[in-house]
Amino acid sequence: MTIEDSVRGGEPRVRAVRGATVVAADERELLCDVVCELLTEMMRGNAIGTGDIISVSFTVTNDLRSEFPARCARRLEGWDEIPMICAAEVDVPGSLPMCIRVLMHIYSSLSRGDIRHVYLREAQQLRPDWSAGKAVGSPEPVARRK
Repeated sequence: MTIEDSVRGGEPRVRAVRGATVVAADERELLCDVVCELLTEMMRGNAIGTGDIISVSFTVTNDLRSEFPARCARRLEGWDEIPMICAAEVDVPGSLPMCIRVLMHIYSSLSRGDIRHVYLREAQQLRPDWSAGKAVGSPEPVARRK
């Protein structure tokens, strides 16, 4: 019996949601805009509220130094109390540049197979199996704290 088999009645379980995007230039506002866009799409695609989020880990490629993605995320309403950490991505030759990756741990009633991982722009090439048919267009404006 697997953990999935033992879940009855849609009881919330700890799940992980992956996401990635790229930014056109290493500029603070551009980086913050794409981080907030990605997090908003991850939440929207999986019916996640801020109270469902356990923690978020970000990695960035070595060409991104203008801002911490976690600081950008704190611009979103309700994100100031979510534990977050940032780290440098492994610098593999030929890897996708200007890339921000996210691993979000959540409580959710969704099965592991129903989780929608979000890969935007050129980052779709990182996981085409999770990106196929799930391209995200222009999102709605992001709700930010005042």
